[in-house]
Amino acid sequence: MKTVLTIAGSDSSGGAGIQADIKTMTANGVYAMSAITALTAQNTLGVAGIMEVTPEFLKQQLDCIFTDIRPDAVKIGMLSGAGIIEAAAEKLKEYHADNIVVDPVMVSTSGSRLLSEDAVAVLKEKMLPMADLITPNIPEGEVLAGRKIETPEDMEQAAGKISSAYGCSVLLKGGHQIHDANDLLYKDGKCIWFSGERIENPNTHGTGCTLSSAIASNLAKGFSMEESVERGKAYISGALGAMLDLGHGSGPMNHGFAIKGEFVKSRL
Repeated sequence: MKTVLTIAGSDSSGGAGIQADIKTMTANGVYAMSAITALTAQNTLGVAGIMEVTPEFLKQQLDCIFTDIRPDAVKIGMLSGAGIIEAAAEKLKEYHADNIVVDPVMVSTSGSRLLSEDAVAVLKEKMLPMADLITPNIPEGEVLAGRKIETPEDMEQAAGKISSAYGCSVLLKGGHQIHDANDLLYKDGKCIWFSGERIENPNTHGTGCTLSSAIASNLAKGFSMEESVERGKAYISGALGAMLDLGHGSGPMNHGFAIKGEFVKSRL
Protein backbone atom coordinates (compact mmCIF):
# COMPACT_ATOMS: atom_id res chain seq x y z
CA MET A 1 0.00 0.00 0.00
CA LYS A 2 1.24 3.47 -0.88
CA THR A 3 1.58 6.03 1.89
CA VAL A 4 0.78 9.76 2.05
CA LEU A 5 1.58 12.32 4.74
CA THR A 6 -0.48 15.40 5.47
CA ILE A 7 1.19 18.34 7.22
CA ALA A 8 -1.69 20.57 8.29
CA GLY A 9 -3.92 21.80 11.08
CA SER A 10 -6.62 19.85 12.87
CA ASP A 11 -10.30 20.70 12.32
CA SER A 12 -12.33 19.65 15.36
CA SER A 13 -15.51 19.48 13.26
CA GLY A 14 -13.89 17.00 10.86
CA GLY A 15 -14.71 18.74 7.59
CA ALA A 16 -11.33 20.21 6.70
CA GLY A 17 -7.70 20.01 7.78
CA ILE A 18 -6.07 16.71 8.63
CA GLN A 19 -9.43 15.05 9.23
CA ALA A 20 -10.55 15.75 5.67
CA ASP A 21 -7.10 14.77 4.41
CA ILE A 22 -7.09 11.39 6.18
CA LYS A 23 -10.64 10.58 5.03
CA THR A 24 -9.75 11.53 1.46
CA MET A 25 -6.53 9.52 1.44
CA THR A 26 -8.28 6.47 2.87
CA ALA A 27 -11.06 6.74 0.29
CA ASN A 28 -8.41 6.99 -2.44
CA GLY A 29 -6.71 3.78 -1.37
CA VAL A 30 -3.54 4.95 0.38
CA TYR A 31 -2.30 4.78 3.96
CA ALA A 32 -2.62 8.21 5.60
CA MET A 33 -0.26 9.78 8.14
CA SER A 34 -0.33 13.24 9.70
CA ALA A 35 1.96 15.84 11.24
CA ILE A 36 -0.21 18.42 13.00
CA THR A 37 0.80 22.08 12.79
CA ALA A 38 -2.03 23.51 14.90
CA LEU A 39 -5.17 22.58 16.78
CA THR A 40 -8.31 24.50 15.95
CA ALA A 41 -11.60 24.82 17.79
CA GLN A 42 -14.06 25.18 14.94
CA ASN A 43 -17.31 24.05 13.43
CA THR A 44 -19.36 24.77 10.32
CA LEU A 45 -20.00 28.31 11.56
CA GLY A 46 -16.38 29.39 12.00
CA VAL A 47 -13.13 29.18 13.95
CA ALA A 48 -13.27 29.89 17.70
CA GLY A 49 -9.60 29.34 18.53
CA ILE A 50 -6.20 28.17 17.29
CA MET A 51 -3.38 26.56 19.28
CA GLU A 52 -0.16 26.28 17.25
CA VAL A 53 2.36 23.52 17.95
CA THR A 54 5.99 24.48 18.41
CA PRO A 55 8.36 24.17 15.44
CA GLU A 56 10.41 21.71 17.48
CA PHE A 57 7.42 19.43 18.04
CA LEU A 58 6.56 19.52 14.34
CA LYS A 59 10.12 18.44 13.59
CA GLN A 60 9.75 15.54 16.04
CA GLN A 61 6.59 14.39 14.30
CA LEU A 62 8.30 14.51 10.90
CA ASP A 63 11.38 12.68 12.15
CA CYS A 64 9.19 9.89 13.52
CA ILE A 65 7.30 9.56 10.24
CA PHE A 66 10.18 9.68 7.77
CA THR A 67 12.45 7.34 9.76
CA ASP A 68 9.79 4.65 10.02
CA ILE A 69 7.04 4.75 7.36
CA ARG A 70 8.35 6.90 4.52
CA PRO A 71 5.56 8.68 2.63
CA ASP A 72 5.24 8.27 -1.14
CA ALA A 73 3.68 11.75 -1.32
CA VAL A 74 3.24 14.74 0.98
CA LYS A 75 0.29 17.11 1.11
CA ILE A 76 0.88 20.42 2.87
CA GLY A 77 -2.01 22.51 4.12
CA MET A 78 -2.28 24.99 6.98
CA LEU A 79 1.15 26.20 8.09
CA SER A 80 0.21 28.71 10.74
CA GLY A 81 3.38 30.80 11.03
CA ALA A 82 6.90 31.48 9.80
CA GLY A 83 8.56 29.16 12.34
CA ILE A 84 6.29 26.25 11.42
CA ILE A 85 6.95 26.79 7.70
CA GLU A 86 10.72 26.83 8.26
CA ALA A 87 10.55 23.64 10.36
CA ALA A 88 8.51 21.77 7.76
CA ALA A 89 10.73 22.91 4.89
CA GLU A 90 13.88 21.93 6.77
CA LYS A 91 12.69 18.37 7.37
CA LEU A 92 11.24 17.85 3.89
CA LYS A 93 14.59 18.91 2.44
CA GLU A 94 16.53 16.72 4.89
CA TYR A 95 14.52 13.63 3.96
CA HIS A 96 14.29 14.39 0.21
CA ALA A 97 10.51 14.09 0.28
CA ASP A 98 8.74 12.98 -2.91
CA ASN A 99 5.59 14.26 -4.64
CA ILE A 100 5.02 17.38 -2.57
CA VAL A 101 1.61 19.01 -3.09
CA VAL A 102 1.21 22.41 -1.42
CA ASP A 103 -2.21 23.88 -0.82
CA PRO A 104 -1.02 27.42 0.05
CA VAL A 105 -3.55 28.34 2.73
CA MET A 106 -2.99 32.11 2.70
CA VAL A 107 -6.29 33.72 1.70
CA SER A 108 -9.81 32.40 2.06
CA THR A 109 -12.17 32.34 -0.92
CA SER A 110 -13.94 35.29 0.73
CA GLY A 111 -10.69 37.26 0.62
CA SER A 112 -9.68 37.09 4.32
CA ARG A 113 -5.92 36.92 4.95
CA LEU A 114 -5.01 33.77 6.87
CA LEU A 115 -1.21 34.21 7.02
CA SER A 116 0.86 37.19 8.12
CA GLU A 117 3.07 38.98 5.61
CA ASP A 118 6.27 37.59 7.15
CA ALA A 119 4.89 34.05 7.06
CA VAL A 120 3.90 34.46 3.40
CA ALA A 121 7.45 35.62 2.63
CA VAL A 122 8.90 32.49 4.28
CA LEU A 123 6.39 30.29 2.46
CA LYS A 124 7.51 31.77 -0.87
CA GLU A 125 11.20 31.46 -0.05
CA LYS A 126 11.40 28.09 1.71
CA MET A 127 8.37 25.95 0.87
CA LEU A 128 7.00 26.70 -2.58
CA PRO A 129 10.30 26.04 -4.44
CA MET A 130 10.22 22.49 -2.99
CA ALA A 131 6.74 21.73 -4.35
CA ASP A 132 5.91 19.49 -7.27
CA LEU A 133 2.46 21.09 -7.40
CA ILE A 134 0.89 24.21 -5.87
CA THR A 135 -2.93 24.42 -5.70
CA PRO A 136 -3.93 28.06 -5.03
CA ASN A 137 -7.45 29.45 -5.20
CA ILE A 138 -7.96 32.73 -7.05
CA PRO A 139 -7.17 35.08 -4.11
CA GLU A 140 -4.02 33.06 -3.33
CA GLY A 141 -3.08 33.06 -7.00
CA GLU A 142 -3.35 36.83 -6.99
CA VAL A 143 -0.95 37.05 -4.04
CA LEU A 144 1.56 34.67 -5.63
CA ALA A 145 1.39 36.25 -9.09
CA GLY A 146 1.14 39.84 -7.86
CA ARG A 147 -1.78 40.63 -10.19
CA LYS A 148 -5.55 40.54 -10.44
CA ILE A 149 -7.21 37.43 -11.87
CA GLU A 150 -10.63 38.02 -13.41
CA THR A 151 -10.76 35.98 -16.63
CA PRO A 152 -9.56 32.60 -17.92
CA GLU A 153 -6.81 34.45 -19.79
CA ASP A 154 -5.72 36.04 -16.52
CA MET A 155 -5.58 32.58 -14.99
CA GLU A 156 -3.26 31.32 -17.72
CA GLN A 157 -0.91 34.28 -17.37
CA ALA A 158 -0.89 34.14 -13.57
CA ALA A 159 -0.31 30.37 -13.45
CA GLY A 160 2.59 30.72 -15.87
CA LYS A 161 4.13 33.43 -13.73
CA ILE A 162 3.78 31.37 -10.54
CA SER A 163 5.20 28.26 -12.21
CA SER A 164 8.18 30.21 -13.50
CA ALA A 165 8.83 31.79 -10.10
CA TYR A 166 8.84 28.55 -8.12
CA GLY A 167 9.80 25.93 -10.69
CA CYS A 168 6.78 23.70 -10.21
CA SER A 169 3.41 22.82 -11.67
CA VAL A 170 0.45 24.99 -10.68
CA LEU A 171 -3.22 24.07 -10.39
CA LEU A 172 -5.10 27.38 -10.28
CA LYS A 173 -8.63 26.70 -9.11
CA GLY A 174 -11.40 28.65 -10.84
CA GLY A 175 -14.08 28.76 -8.17
CA HIS A 176 -16.34 31.66 -7.27
CA GLN A 177 -14.39 34.55 -8.78
CA ILE A 178 -14.35 33.04 -12.29
CA HIS A 179 -17.94 31.76 -11.91
CA ASP A 180 -17.27 28.20 -12.98
CA ALA A 181 -15.70 25.01 -11.65
CA ASN A 182 -12.95 24.88 -14.28
CA ASP A 183 -9.38 24.57 -13.04
CA LEU A 184 -6.14 25.27 -14.89
CA LEU A 185 -3.06 23.08 -14.64
CA TYR A 186 0.09 24.83 -15.83
CA LYS A 187 2.82 22.23 -16.33
CA ASP A 188 6.06 22.35 -18.31
CA GLY A 189 5.04 25.58 -20.02
CA LYS A 190 1.65 24.25 -21.12
CA CYS A 191 -1.89 25.10 -20.04
CA ILE A 192 -4.23 22.17 -19.45
CA TRP A 193 -7.84 23.01 -18.62
CA PHE A 194 -10.00 20.68 -16.53
CA SER A 195 -13.68 21.38 -16.83
CA GLY A 196 -15.76 20.77 -13.75
CA GLU A 197 -19.42 20.44 -12.96
CA ARG A 198 -20.64 23.25 -10.71
CA ILE A 199 -22.65 21.41 -8.09
CA GLU A 200 -25.26 23.50 -6.28
CA ASN A 201 -24.28 22.43 -2.79
CA PRO A 202 -23.76 25.10 -0.10
CA ASN A 203 -21.76 22.65 2.03
CA THR A 204 -18.25 23.15 0.69
CA HIS A 205 -16.18 23.15 3.88
CA GLY A 206 -12.81 21.53 3.19
CA THR A 207 -12.88 21.45 -0.61
CA GLY A 208 -9.30 22.74 -0.95
CA CYS A 209 -7.96 20.24 1.58
CA THR A 210 -9.84 17.42 -0.09
CA LEU A 211 -8.73 18.16 -3.65
CA SER A 212 -5.05 18.52 -2.78
CA SER A 213 -5.15 15.32 -0.71
CA ALA A 214 -6.81 13.39 -3.53
CA ILE A 215 -4.16 14.61 -5.99
CA ALA A 216 -1.34 13.65 -3.62
CA SER A 217 -2.89 10.21 -3.15
CA ASN A 218 -2.97 9.58 -6.87
CA LEU A 219 0.60 10.82 -7.36
CA ALA A 220 1.65 8.35 -4.66
CA LYS A 221 -0.07 5.55 -6.58
CA GLY A 222 1.93 6.36 -9.72
CA PHE A 223 -0.55 8.35 -11.77
CA SER A 224 0.79 11.26 -13.80
CA MET A 225 0.19 14.85 -12.72
CA GLU A 226 -2.60 15.25 -15.29
CA GLU A 227 -4.23 11.96 -14.31
CA SER A 228 -3.95 12.80 -10.62
CA VAL A 229 -5.67 16.16 -11.10
CA GLU A 230 -8.43 14.59 -13.20
CA ARG A 231 -9.01 11.83 -10.65
CA GLY A 232 -8.91 14.34 -7.79
CA LYS A 233 -11.54 16.52 -9.43
CA ALA A 234 -13.76 13.51 -10.09
CA TYR A 235 -13.47 12.49 -6.44
CA ILE A 236 -14.39 15.91 -5.07
CA SER A 237 -17.35 16.13 -7.48
CA GLY A 238 -18.62 12.84 -6.08
CA ALA A 239 -18.12 13.98 -2.49
CA LEU A 240 -20.03 17.22 -3.17
CA GLY A 241 -22.68 15.46 -5.23
CA ALA A 242 -23.53 13.15 -2.33
CA MET A 243 -25.21 16.23 -0.77
CA LEU A 244 -24.33 15.56 2.85
CA ASP A 245 -25.98 18.19 5.07
CA LEU A 246 -24.57 18.52 8.60
CA GLY A 247 -24.28 21.50 10.91
CA HIS A 248 -25.73 24.99 10.87
CA GLY A 249 -23.21 26.63 8.52
CA SER A 250 -21.16 25.59 5.50
CA GLY A 251 -20.99 21.90 6.22
CA PRO A 252 -18.61 19.10 5.25
CA MET A 253 -18.71 16.82 2.24
CA ASN A 254 -19.24 13.06 2.27
CA HIS A 255 -15.67 11.82 1.84
CA GLY A 256 -16.83 8.22 2.03
CA PHE A 257 -19.44 8.45 -0.73
CA ALA A 258 -17.79 5.67 -2.76
CA ILE A 259 -16.93 3.32 0.11
CA LYS A 260 -18.94 0.12 -0.04
CA GLY A 261 -18.71 -3.04 2.02
CA GLU A 262 -19.72 -4.88 5.15
CA PHE A 263 -18.34 -2.35 7.60
CA VAL A 264 -20.27 0.67 6.32
CA LYS A 265 -23.69 -0.95 6.62
CA SER A 266 -26.17 0.52 9.10
CA ARG A 267 -28.53 -1.49 11.24
CA LEU A 268 -32.00 -1.59 9.72
